[in-house]
Amino acid sequence: MPEQEVEQKKESKNTIAQYDEVIQKCRDVFLKKSKDYGTSWRILRTSSLTDQIFIKAQRIRTIEEKGERKVQDSIEGEYSGMINYCIIALIQLEIGSDLDIDLPIDKLEVLYDQKVNATKQLMLDKNHDYGEAWRDMRTSSLTDLILAKLLRIKQIEDNKGATLISEGIDANYHDIINYSIFALIKMSEA
Repeated sequence: MPEQEVEQKKESKNTIAQYDEVIQKCRDVFLKKSKDYGTSWRILRTSSLTDQIFIKAQRIRTIEEKGERKVQDSIEGEYSGMINYCIIALIQLEIGSDLDIDLPIDKLEVLYDQKVNATKQLMLDKNHDYGEAWRDMRTSSLTDLILAKLLRIKQIEDNKGATLISEGIDANYHDIINYSIFALIKMSEA
């Protein structure tokens, strides 16, 4: 087996371990907050979740451009928050926002894991085709891609979910999760 192929397989295994580590931290925070607050987020429409994610991404970009922050919430925390908000949005897309906000923790765990598994599979498929090109990207480019995806989602939401040729809202949320995870991996390696 050529040396380059061996190196790519090693890097791929490392990516999976790093990916799982990031998700485990996000999942832990998500479930603890769900125990503290319940599933009050069930009241939110996906457009509200999109705006929450946008606020976090815009804060990261502002800090990247200014080189300083005045609020002590970490950039890592913002990326993690975007991951969890995207998972919430994917859940809401599947089961709908509802005034009946109570969702049992055991069901919530299953839904969370389903969304993560689908997103991880997408990452694996794209990494196969793109050769983990994200590893050579700047974190600031990942932030910009997230913001572009959010603007796409907003446009699709304004169009009542209709698209002519483009992928839907869910695909964009999956990409935002993966870009956020890549950013967190890159930051941990820096």
